[in-house]
This record gives sequence, C-alpha cells and structure tokens, in this order.
Amino acid sequence: MTSADVNNAESMLVLNNVVLCDMKSDKYSPIILERQEKEPLDVKACAVKKLKKHLSCTPAKAKDLLVDLFPIIRWFPKYKWKKWILGDIMSGLVVGILIVPQSIAYSLLAGQDPVYGLYTSFFACIIYSLMGTSKHISVGIFGVLCLMIGQVVERELQFAGFDISDDINTTALPNQAANVCGRSCFAIRIGSTLTFMAGIYQVAMGIFQVGFISVYLSDSLLSGFATGASFTIITSQIKYILGIRIPRVNTPGSLVKTWVHIFKNIHETNICDLVTSILSLLFLVPIKEINECYKQKLKMPIPGELLVVIIATLISHFGQLNAKFNSTIAGDIPTGFIAPTSPDWSLIPRIAIDAIPIAIIGFAITVTLSEMFAKKHGYTVKANQEMFAIGACNVIPAFFHCFTSSAALAKSLVKESTSCKTQLSSLVTALVLLLVLLVIAPLFYSLQKCVLAVIIIVNLRGALRKFLELPKMWNTSKVDTVVWFITMLATALVSTELGLLIGVCFSVICVIVRTQVPRTTVLGHLKGTEIYEDLRKYRNLQSLPGIKIFRFEAPLYYANKELFKEALYKQTGINPTLVVLARKKAEKKNIRELKQKQTAHSQAGVKPEVTLQLSYGYQEFDIHTIIIDCSVIQFLDTAGIATMKEAFKDYKEIGILVLLSNCNASVIDSLRNGNYFDNGYISGLLFYSVHDAVKFASNVHQKNGDCEANTPC
Repeated sequence: MTSADVNNAESMLVLNNVVLCDMKSDKYSPIILERQEKEPLDVKACAVKKLKKHLSCTPAKAKDLLVDLFPIIRWFPKYKWKKWILGDIMSGLVVGILIVPQSIAYSLLAGQDPVYGLYTSFFACIIYSLMGTSKHISVGIFGVLCLMIGQVVERELQFAGFDISDDINTTALPNQAANVCGRSCFAIRIGSTLTFMAGIYQVAMGIFQVGFISVYLSDSLLSGFATGASFTIITSQIKYILGIRIPRVNTPGSLVKTWVHIFKNIHETNICDLVTSILSLLFLVPIKEINECYKQKLKMPIPGELLVVIIATLISHFGQLNAKFNSTIAGDIPTGFIAPTSPDWSLIPRIAIDAIPIAIIGFAITVTLSEMFAKKHGYTVKANQEMFAIGACNVIPAFFHCFTSSAALAKSLVKESTSCKTQLSSLVTALVLLLVLLVIAPLFYSLQKCVLAVIIIVNLRGALRKFLELPKMWNTSKVDTVVWFITMLATALVSTELGLLIGVCFSVICVIVRTQVPRTTVLGHLKGTEIYEDLRKYRNLQSLPGIKIFRFEAPLYYANKELFKEALYKQTGINPTLVVLARKKAEKKNIRELKQKQTAHSQAGVKPEVTLQLSYGYQEFDIHTIIIDCSVIQFLDTAGIATMKEAFKDYKEIGILVLLSNCNASVIDSLRNGNYFDNGYISGLLFYSVHDAVKFASNVHQKNGDCEANTPC
C-alpha cells in the first residue's frame, strides 16, 4: 500500500464517507460507501400526517378495524364444517368436562364461592373465541393468578373487619361498615374490581402497544415463578386436606409462618377429611399418569377429576359426612346468573398496584402459549390483539361477578390433543359450563373442600417436575438456572408479587453482568479456509505468525470499557502502557548512564564517544498486528469509542497496527461520529471479514520488513 492510498482514504473519510477495505489478489482495494443524507424532519408535518392517518374514518377502515378486533368474522365464514366440526365438538366437550371441577376448585384458591369460578370460565371462553387469534389455547382460570387474587382478597377482607379464618359463607362482623355486604359478596366484589383493573391495564397496554414488557419475563423466570407459587398454593390447601382451621398470613414469609401454624394445630386434624384426601390422591394421580403416558393413543383423556368429584359428592351426600364428622363442604351453588353490577370504585385506590403484576403475568402466559401453538401448527398470532382479547376477558366479566382469567397450559394441551381446529371448541366448552350453571350446579352441594384441594395440588405436578429438569437446564444455561432458582425461592419464601419483582430485577442484573463480563477470545485460522474461530475450543486451528485476532462478545460501553482493555492486553500478551513506561524508564536509565560515562571521560581527559541507542521497532514483539473482530459488538457509546481510539493510539505508539473487521453499520457510524478515522495512518480502513484484514496485515508487514523501525513505508 502506498502513502497516496492512505491520503486518498483519509480525504474521503473527511467527506463523511466510509472506506471499507477489500483484498483481491492480495492487493488493497478501497470500496467507497457514500453516506446517504437524510432529509430534515418536519415535526409538525409528520405529526399532522400521522394524526390524519389514525383519526380518519372510512368504511373500509372501519371494516378492517372491526375484523381485526373480532377475528372470528374473518375465519368463521371460511369454516370447513365437514372437516373440522367433529374435532371442535369433541375438544370442547372434553375441555368443558375438565374445567367444571377445576373452576370449582380454583374458586377456593381465589377466596371465592364455587359458582364464581364457573362464571369466570364461561365468560372467558365466549369472549376469547370472538377476539382471540390462537386456535388452540384454552382461556379460563389459572392457578397462579387465583393465588395472587386470593391473597389480595384475604388482605382486604381482613382490612374490612372479617375473620379470615372462618368459612367463606360467614357474615360480616358487628363492627363491619353498614354499607358492606356479607363476606361472600364482599370477596367477589374485591375479586371483580381487581379483575377490572387488570383488564384495563391489559387493554391500555394493547392501545399503546407496550406488549414488549413481557419480554422481560423470560421462560426461566416464568417457570421459576410458577414453581415458587406452587409451593404457596400447596401450603394454602393443606388446611383443607387436614380439615383444620389456622390463621391466614398475608405478610412476607407467609409460607414458613403458615407451616408453623399447621404443625401447631395438626392435633386437630379431621380424620374424615384426611382419609378422603388420601383416597382422592390415590385415585387421581394414577389416572393423570395414564393420561400423560398414553396421550397419543387415547382419543380423549380419562376425566379423572370429574370422576373424583362425582364419586366424592355421592359418598359425602349419602354418608352425611358433614353432619357426622364435621367435614367442610362446598355448600350451596345456585343456578342461573346474578344480575350484573359495576366494580367497587372505592376499592380501586387500594388494589390498583396489585392489579399490575396480575395483568402482566396473565398477558405474558397467554401470548407465550399462543405463540407456542401457532409455531407448532404453522399459523400466526397477533400479540397486540391477544392483549386486547385477554383484557376484554377480564374487563367485561368483571361486571358479571368474575375474577381474573388467562390461558392455562394444562387445558390448552388437552384442547390441542383432542383434535381442536378452531376456537369454535371454546363455544362448545361454554355450552357445557352453561348446562352446569343452569341445571347441575346444586348437585355439588355436598362436595368436600378437601377433594377440591387435592384437585388443585395434583394439577401442580407439571410445575413441581421442573426440579427434575434442573440438571439439563444447568448444562444448557447456568444463568437461566440461577434466575429460575432465585425467582422460585423468592416467590415461595417472600411473596408472589415480591418474588416476581425480585426475579425480574435479578434477570436484568444478569443481563447487565453478562455485558459487563463478556466472553473474550483469541481466534485461530483453519488452514485452507477463511474460517477463524476460538483457539481454545477447536484443536485443528492454528495461530497466525505476527497477528493476534481478538473478539469481544458484547456491546462496548461505559460499564465494560476497562474489561475490554484488560482482556485485550491479556489475550495479546502486550500492555502498551506498561511497555511505554518501561521504555521511558530505560531511556532515563540510559541517559543517566550516558551522563555518568561522559563525566568519567571528562575527568580522565578522554573525548566521549558514547551515543544513546533506543529501539522502538516491530522486532521487539512477537506480533505486529492486532485485528479486532467486531462482529459481536452491537453498539458503541462515547466511552466505547474513546476506548477504541485509545487502543489504536497506544498500540501505534509501540509499533503495533490495530485493524477492525466485521463492523456493523451502527458501529461504523459511531466510529465516524467519534472521529476515530482521524487518528492517522491506516486507522480509517475497515474490513468486511477477518480474512481480508489478515491478508492486508501480512502484506503491510512484508513491505515494512526492511523499513526503519517504527516508520511506515
């Protein structure tokens, strides 16, 4: 390369262009990419244009909006009745049979009467079938959300003056405010108001398109949160299995405190409830395992929960277990629907914050499951519409005495495995629930609560099995495993809301730490190819004589700039700052020795002929060029640009050339704006690939072989 080439390259860089280097036949060939200048932005005109676009209304636009809001309008006219109807009916019936006992059971977890769980599942199925974009997910009651609702309900009941250790159907205490209804009424008022606020948040997130919040809830975090919440759910159901009454704890550390109360009152165990729970477990667990093992062969899963509920109800009714053994039962489940009422606006200031994590978790789980099934079956879902749909599943039912709903994995898997084709199956499920609400519900009067507790616990098997996957998860990603473990412990031992917050914060910290302490490698060359990879990872790679190729696998910014320099110095084996200091010390020492010899010669009357010899040439080091592979550096900030300039300057001072390769457009723009290309000799040359940079460095070194030390040819 000639000095004229360098001058031309630098002059072109001054004109705000970028010079990239390509090596053809071992010769340097500059490629000039002229920067396209953007037209100045007229903010006012742009704002007016966007407002006109979004606020204008035409018949075509109104139709598109209606179809987008209710996707059923698009797919129902194209429904293939002969091909799909049997699968949808079968799927809807099976899921409906499973949802009935689960809705009754999870109502207990949410602190509500059983009928409200049936209401919730009924309205959620109808609304999502109209507004949802997923063909396979089942929307209804979800255990973790029920737990979070139940904790808020218990707190507000206690604040209102109710004895939360009593059953749901007790009335208000004498000191209760006159305008407050009985406990059951007030509990659903709290639950529906909380649901309304969660739905409002979800709809608002849909309007402002802030669904990106869910990306901060990684799979490992959600899994750890669900597992930690499962321990809390199991703990809350132990009192029903044992048939004891213990005070409820709503403060952080409730799991440990609740177990202390359980052991203190274990002598009061109701033997009838305990025996019923054991028998239900022995019956239900094997059926669940059979369904799991033979799900591919069974046309429909065995409805174990429904069988348990029917058998237990008959035994409890004809055996008069409540009257003879004081066993707690579900009580009256009325038929029909209660007149709609508005949420309790006075409760909103107290529960508005509690609704935020419920809204985010409900949306995140729904979108995750929707995308999972869509990918599996080859169709697409709209995350923003999913947020509208799940928000509507909470806002509208809140007026009909319902609590929060979302997609649930277990029911969605059952729905998919039973030949479901469209959301028409959800309408069939809604018809099953309607039949129960209008006719069958009173028959569950004698159903023991311990049976409902067993159903809840058995359905947590999936979350608890995550412990078996920990070794595999650890081998796959140690960071994800630690996030899972921390979230699980925080959720179980502290509280569900704080556990989720701790998990999110810890995940963010892990991301920051991974960029602050990234992986750094020295690359080797696979002979006969243009492949350069980590020398420590592959045996058949070789180092290049005189060249070090350094890769930094993270953005370069203020938080990791020092680590970048330390890693660069360590991997190359040369710290230019220390080299310069050593040379200065050597120079001072040589000068001092020179002066001493000159003085000695003067005193002896001899003419001094000593000269100072200092060497700054390439020959002092094993390497003459450092190539920085920027392929994994996503961006540079001001500190990162300064670090690059400092590295180039420091190595140049000791005669080592620094070249950059594989820079993306963002990095190139940052370097240009940071005046990196004004550093002088060869600093303005960027290379498309590491191989081009290696060929260029080899050519330059060959030309410089006979040059004077530290002076470019």
